[in-house]
Amino acid sequence: MSVGDLEHRRGIASVTVRAADGSPLRDTDVVVEQTSHSFGFGNIGFDLIGLANGDDDDRTEVFGGASLSSARHLADLYLDLFNTTTLPFYWRGFEPAPGRPHTARMLAAAQWFAGRGVAVKGHPLLWHTLAPTWLLDLPPEEAERVMRARIARETRDFAGAVDLWDAINEAVILPVFTAEENAVTNLARLRGRVEMVRLAFDSARAGNPDARLVLNDFDLSADYEHLIEECLEAGVTIDAIGVQTHMHQGFRGEEQVWEILERFGRFGLPVQMTETTLVSGDLMPPEIVDLNDFQVPSWPSTPEGEGRQAEEIVRHYRTVVSHSAVESLTYWGLTDEGAWLGAPAGLVRADGSAKPSYDALLRLIKGEWWMKPTTMRANSAGELHVHGFAGGYRLTAGGQESAVMVPRGGHTQAQARLGPAVA
Repeated sequence: MSVGDLEHRRGIASVTVRAADGSPLRDTDVVVEQTSHSFGFGNIGFDLIGLANGDDDDRTEVFGGASLSSARHLADLYLDLFNTTTLPFYWRGFEPAPGRPHTARMLAAAQWFAGRGVAVKGHPLLWHTLAPTWLLDLPPEEAERVMRARIARETRDFAGAVDLWDAINEAVILPVFTAEENAVTNLARLRGRVEMVRLAFDSARAGNPDARLVLNDFDLSADYEHLIEECLEAGVTIDAIGVQTHMHQGFRGEEQVWEILERFGRFGLPVQMTETTLVSGDLMPPEIVDLNDFQVPSWPSTPEGEGRQAEEIVRHYRTVVSHSAVESLTYWGLTDEGAWLGAPAGLVRADGSAKPSYDALLRLIKGEWWMKPTTMRANSAGELHVHGFAGGYRLTAGGQESAVMVPRGGHTQAQARLGPAVA
């Protein structure tokens, strides 16, 4: 396995096409086209929450959003390219007052995406940043009870619509996070990091035993590896490891990205590239340690930066998708409007026009890595072989359609009913 090797993403479905009475359709032309990728190509869905709820304008600090007209345009761009989404469950905004969560609003958004074939992830169930300030009024034992109840409530209430969660976000920095006082850090000082991870994972499974739970972090040092090791040794069941790569200071390059994936892939768990960004303007100075410390009045996208972003995003996706441990890659922001830190990191400009990076990614995911309608001929036994990227495919013949799945890195047998009985 090496950078650029994608054969492990492909598979073969040997399909016997049959008439309605079960007889094989011999020597018959069949149109085969891909309908989905098994790999998770994702983005955040914050801008489309208002559209899902029928709002005319939903721009808020916590949930993002866009006016209805621009949101419809963004939705078209989104659905043309991405098959997974991440929705915001930042506790401070999700439950601004105790016992008054925005459940109905976020459920409508989750169902809107799911109804369009987009898998939904919730982010995050527990995080020191944006923890509700009212939680500080509670003694530690009561705060812990409320944390557990909040986590279980979300996984229970959203079961079936959201079954994938960042259970706890950025736990490596606990219990030394000091940017603002918060109840999560305070409890971590008493319980320790591993027990905070256990709290999040156990509470999430109490609400939905079938949920898939991710440990997510921006700290890609050995400290994160040690935390993973400690959690696994303590019996915490982690379903996937989340790795953030906000590259506001420049593309890390294939070698460094591959080294990161090797280090976190060694645990034998699926790796999710949960938060990726590449800017299309001037780069953040390399001496900045905490990206949040970089403050500028404006951070424009530039023609030169957009060309660089388009080239680098293709290189990054090729590297990540070629690593066998990775199951998904989520880009953090469709548009520059409201982007994190005000950075020109979106794939779409603030005016709604697509950047070269969007077009480059579309050519890659829905072009080079995609089977467009192709006429194949079943042999004398009514068989044909679909070889392509793992995912869903549609077969059409005689006005009839049938769906098959191509497995990842394997070979499967399938049947397809595609026509009337053979005379």
